[in-house]
Amino acid sequence: MAQRYVRVQNQQGQIYYGLLQLSLSVQVLDAPPWLQGQPTELILTPENYQILAPCAPSKIVAVGKNYAEHAAEMETAVPPEPLIFLKPPTSIIPSETEIKYPPQSQRVDYEGELALVIGDRTFDCTPEEAQTKIWGYTIANDVTARDLQKRDGQWTRAKGFDTFCPVGPWIVRELSPGARLQTFLNDDPNPVQSAGVDQMVFPPDFLVSYISQVMTLLPGDLVLTGTPFGVSALRLGDRVRIEIEGIGRLENTVVGR
Repeated sequence: MAQRYVRVQNQQGQIYYGLLQLSLSVQVLDAPPWLQGQPTELILTPENYQILAPCAPSKIVAVGKNYAEHAAEMETAVPPEPLIFLKPPTSIIPSETEIKYPPQSQRVDYEGELALVIGDRTFDCTPEEAQTKIWGYTIANDVTARDLQKRDGQWTRAKGFDTFCPVGPWIVRELSPGARLQTFLNDDPNPVQSAGVDQMVFPPDFLVSYISQVMTLLPGDLVLTGTPFGVSALRLGDRVRIEIEGIGRLENTVVGR
């Protein structure tokens, strides 16, 4: 099993980065792993920590319509270049916590996505250089108020509500190029989304290069790479689970505000 890098909070409120062991204990690192954090002698047992989102980015850069079939279901063409937008860091929540359905919206959708964790300051880099800037991979849910997205004409409100960016549960360093992304609702064994991450229109290295020509990416920043076909509405009480081969599962429940 690949090493799983986590971010946790102990019972005293202290936050640590660490390595998750098979026993579910966490070996604490002395710094974020992308800043060369090294293992310490401090071990947190499962009852003594709460898992958080695996990073605390300065920004979340997301990509729209990066799977051709999803662009088609949105009744739009595939963009000729990446369509990027920002989600606020305050939208992040960890796995096993609650997505809060905002009263302003009547249609909130899930969007399962592969997320890239940036490991180094990245500005104006080539796709080849970008490969060295991607430190690891995790799972994200780009929750979207679809009616507000259509009404506003730009996406800040629709994508930016608190709790609209579940991330986690951990980061892995490597991922198979053809890893499958699947989204499940409640107890239905059939996925509502299922695609290989190699079906992206613009692959991860291209995305990071493109974004870096617009804005500087900092260590710990997140890039959400787009969602495949199969988005649909969430309802109060729904449990949405996103799985990516080689990473794990991100699961959250929808509640009212």
